[in-house]
Amino acid sequence: MPLAAYTPRQIPEALTGLFTLALDLRWSWHHGSDDLWRAIDQETWSATRNAWLVLNSVSIDWLDSLAKDETFQSLYERQLEDYHQFTHAQTWYSDDCNGELDNTVAFFCMEYGLSESLPLYSGGLGVLAGDYLKAASDLGVPVVAVGLLFQQGYFRQNINAEGQQLEFYPYNDPTMLPVAPLTDKDGQWVRVVIPFAGRSVRLRAWRAQIGRCQLLLLDSNDPMNEPGDRGITSELYSSKPEKRLQQEIVLGIGGWRLLRQLGIEPAVCHINEGHSAFAFLERALSWKNDHGTDFETARMATRATNLFTTHTPVAAGFDHFSPSLIRLYLGPWMSSAGFTMDELMRLGSSSGGHSLRAEDEASLNMAYLGLKLCGRINGVSRIHHQVTQTLFQPYFPRWPAEDIPVEYVTNGVHTPSWDSPEADALWTIACGQDRWRRPMELRTPLASTSDTDLWSMRHSQRTRLVRYLRHRLSSQHCEHARGNNPSAACGLLLDNETLTLGFARRFTDYKRPDLLLKDPDRLMAMLNSRDHPLQIVLAGKAHPQDQQGKELIRRWKEFAFQPDAEGKVVFIEDYDLGVAAQLIQGVDVWLNCPRHPWEACGTSGMKILVNGGLNLSQYDGWWAEAWSEDVGWAIRPGADFEELSRSNEHDHSDALELYDLLENDVIPSFYTVNEEGRPEGWIKRIRASMDGLTARYSANRMVREYVEDFYLPMVKQGDFRTPDVARAMTSECRELEMQWSRLRFSSFEVTESDGRQTYTVDAYLDGVPDSRVAVELVANASEYGPREVHEMTMKHQLEGSEHGFVYECTVASRPEGHFTPRLRIRDERLNLPLENASVLWLK
Repeated sequence: MPLAAYTPRQIPEALTGLFTLALDLRWSWHHGSDDLWRAIDQETWSATRNAWLVLNSVSIDWLDSLAKDETFQSLYERQLEDYHQFTHAQTWYSDDCNGELDNTVAFFCMEYGLSESLPLYSGGLGVLAGDYLKAASDLGVPVVAVGLLFQQGYFRQNINAEGQQLEFYPYNDPTMLPVAPLTDKDGQWVRVVIPFAGRSVRLRAWRAQIGRCQLLLLDSNDPMNEPGDRGITSELYSSKPEKRLQQEIVLGIGGWRLLRQLGIEPAVCHINEGHSAFAFLERALSWKNDHGTDFETARMATRATNLFTTHTPVAAGFDHFSPSLIRLYLGPWMSSAGFTMDELMRLGSSSGGHSLRAEDEASLNMAYLGLKLCGRINGVSRIHHQVTQTLFQPYFPRWPAEDIPVEYVTNGVHTPSWDSPEADALWTIACGQDRWRRPMELRTPLASTSDTDLWSMRHSQRTRLVRYLRHRLSSQHCEHARGNNPSAACGLLLDNETLTLGFARRFTDYKRPDLLLKDPDRLMAMLNSRDHPLQIVLAGKAHPQDQQGKELIRRWKEFAFQPDAEGKVVFIEDYDLGVAAQLIQGVDVWLNCPRHPWEACGTSGMKILVNGGLNLSQYDGWWAEAWSEDVGWAIRPGADFEELSRSNEHDHSDALELYDLLENDVIPSFYTVNEEGRPEGWIKRIRASMDGLTARYSANRMVREYVEDFYLPMVKQGDFRTPDVARAMTSECRELEMQWSRLRFSSFEVTESDGRQTYTVDAYLDGVPDSRVAVELVANASEYGPREVHEMTMKHQLEGSEHGFVYECTVASRPEGHFTPRLRIRDERLNLPLENASVLWLK
């Protein structure tokens, strides 16, 4: 049933199109309808930015009067026509992709950051998922996303007079959120049922419209459920393992069942983090039942179109669940699916997928489960690609980290969601109205934009930020703040001509929000420079259980209370998408200084690009790919992966480098002006950053990369794996597994001539066709050169041996012992070694 048919209240017949407009979260990034919602209820719109709440809050009498108002009717009709054109317009996908994903991409994630009016997110993972959906809508990629409708979402934050974080958990009233009950063709609310021990849990389904994409949300708060089960979706990221497991069952198993119930058979299943790995498992078991095969055949058939994206920078970030919890909550489901505990643990055991003497000693690792069921896996930046290879290396115990089959797609941000009105006007003049809905790869899109216009834009943005900060600080009851000067605490000392540095993110130790506090006297001197002053705006939350993170907030508040810092360092409470948008549009410099290499990507700094802000960031995540001296500043630039992995050694030196950069480059560059009063060097960096990085680090580029490099090739691979082919491939894999232990090497020899070495090795294949194996010569990176992998050529059969062969390879000389032969599977139909990690090394 279309969302337009959801009419929970009476409104004039002439305005019924408002239901369609209000239930499509396109208004969260397409600001053409702002005047419409402002005209209906300016106070509610300004306070909540929730069009659905606006429509459902005003009286019928006021709507009746608006229906007779010619000015409003004209505005309303224009928005309906604009929406009609949007829904019927050609897109990048419709023009370039030949409908190959028309069966939809199913995207699973635990959180979604689409708008502050739909608080189903806690941080970067959710915001990335929201930006992915918005960009998919712009490009026309058919995506159906699946998530959970949390009753209270993430917490809201206050800071008391002592600088301590206080948490509050307001209830998310679904009727006031921009979502609609998902109903079937008979108008009945769609419900999904999953079995728990001794009972069934009923899940209500809701739908949010994200432009051309849909977000389906499951909610356990059904009156027919037991009280404990109603609370499964009560909060995002519960600290209790039992509830976390319940939520991941609901998301993965319930989510896939919801798609099946709606008749959706996705072309690709894409999970964003291991929280959703049960979706892969439910998909395979559904395929098994549909085609009457065993589980391994179903896994072979379905994994080709399963994509697993991980954002986790440390192994401790993967969810683990004990066997006792798994049996308790998944036992009934496994029984009904014909699946066993042993099978599940072989897939996702924390032992790395290898047998244990006491299986029950291992936990279920959700990342390993996703790994064992996917056809491809990716990290979210070039450095994170290496980090992820290291994290998953235990799962491939006889493979070097460099061979672990992890790819990467660097994250991007949905540019239209983050650009300021001033930036939007400037980009529109330079590149046109629809610039972000199509690929925009121009190297210098702002070539015709003058320095005057760029600097005027920045001044207007900074002025608007100062105005916002003063309003926000006033609402935080700054006059009651502990300090010496209430006016300063209310932001009256903030200046729209002063260099403004922003730092806003989750407050936790590894993000090092206290790096600027390592030498408070040095920082204080920068704040109080007469000619080159600095002002700092901070925001962020610490997890309720993270006492160290809360202490970091308290330390900053304590510093800001000091007389010489008061009014020049401000902390904005209750960081959310709305606060983030204001900060990234107005600050001159965005600071990001996590410990290497724990910043998987770090998209907050990408959001300032479109607005002409500059980055001062650790050489990590996306910034390690984007940084050059002409676009911003990097702490410890060029650090290699080995150095990054020893990050705990660098806190002190990184702080010194940060101070040096600010004092000797950043601040002087901002205040060194020409005869017209403009900082030419600063503006040059703005232009280089906006020109070279904005499109490159947009979600537009990211989604196209997923489509072109992952989804479309995966669909072709999946089409190839018909039931008959999957059965045959599974049978071949079983045969190889039985024979593999009998394969062996012998007689490894080397001869040398003219700086070249020729290696020969005898390999016994035990009847395995030589076309099914590859023999390679491998040398690790050393002072003698980079890592080398060379395929050896089969020269001839060993005399007197039916299954023995001689392999040979000639390479540039290295010292004895540097090269070692290995034997691995050769099969172009498989993603190796992900789908078959069999390997034999010469001992």
